[in-house]
Amino acid sequence: MNDIKDNNNRPDCYGELKKVFPMTETGLRETPHFCRYECVYKTECLKAALVTSKGRDVEEELLERGSKAGTIGFFERWSRKKQLDRTKS
Repeated sequence: MNDIKDNNNRPDCYGELKKVFPMTETGLRETPHFCRYECVYKTECLKAALVTSKGRDVEEELLERGSKAGTIGFFERWSRKKQLDRTKS
């Protein structure tokens, strides 16, 4: 891809969560090699994918994983889930 960003030339996968941040066989999400190293739209594309309803589901996945791992406490998890619920409405 060229280095000049042109919104009319975005790739077909732009903002599609299943393509730009898919779940791997290990149960974790990972950005594909092409997106990370070759796509000039990678940052805005991932942001666009994460503001969708499926993107909010990813945030909930991260909260659940953090809670189970003990990296976030009950109140922080509760607070973040409240914020996510507000954005869904």
